[in-house]
Amino acid sequence: MASDEERTGGSGGLICGHLADVDEVTPDSEDSCLDCVALGDSWVHLRECQTCGHIGCCDSSKNKHATAHYKATGHPLIRSYEPGEGWWWCYEDEIVFEVEGIGPVR
Repeated sequence: MASDEERTGGSGGLICGHLADVDEVTPDSEDSCLDCVALGDSWVHLRECQTCGHIGCCDSSKNKHATAHYKATGHPLIRSYEPGEGWWWCYEDEIVFEVEGIGPVR
């Protein structure tokens, strides 16, 4: 997925130590939080788990399914799944960042 230079932001040290474990994932939904759909609820924004591809709703959403997924699985990294947004979040390191050379998911 990302080269070593992209994962370090060109600085030589990893932006987040969990980036070393990231591989390409396939989203489990194209445009919805399936957990919210099952409950008949809506969401504000979507996030993609970078370990397994789970799409969950953000913490501004009523159900906070992306965070619930992290708590249930321990998968530490998510990316924004909003069109045009390229930022990442690490739950364990509590850091938001972008990876050089890696643009938005969609």
